[in-house]
Amino acid sequence: MDTLKIIELNQNQIAEIEERLDAYDEKHITYKMEGSISIGMEKDGELIAGLDACMTAFKILYVSTVFVDEKYRRQGIGRKLIEELEKRAKVLGANMIRLDTFDWQGKDFYQSLSYEMVGSYCNEEDGFSEYFFLKRI
Repeated sequence: MDTLKIIELNQNQIAEIEERLDAYDEKHITYKMEGSISIGMEKDGELIAGLDACMTAFKILYVSTVFVDEKYRRQGIGRKLIEELEKRAKVLGANMIRLDTFDWQGKDFYQSLSYEMVGSYCNEEDGFSEYFFLKRI
């Protein structure tokens, strides 16, 4: 009788598992959407802010990165970037935007832009909380 054991995956095995998951998901996701949004803000040729997002399943745009240099925060730059993101997301065919943020990052900022907090957790042992947001567009 064969014994089950935990193994370290190599790159080929990782690719195989990802392909198998994609094949399984295709039974539930009847369409694929592609696209990404990577925009920034410059001042006098210097990059001071930016964001990165990509399309995922079910017409959801996932925002992985939003950053504004500290000296430019609270000047409307982040808001302008998010507003442009939302316009471009509609063009890509997204009907929802999702993102996550830690407690020292942008929780209040996203709430001020009408993003709905749909979940959170607190990790007291390590001293942080994380929040998950959605916005239907």
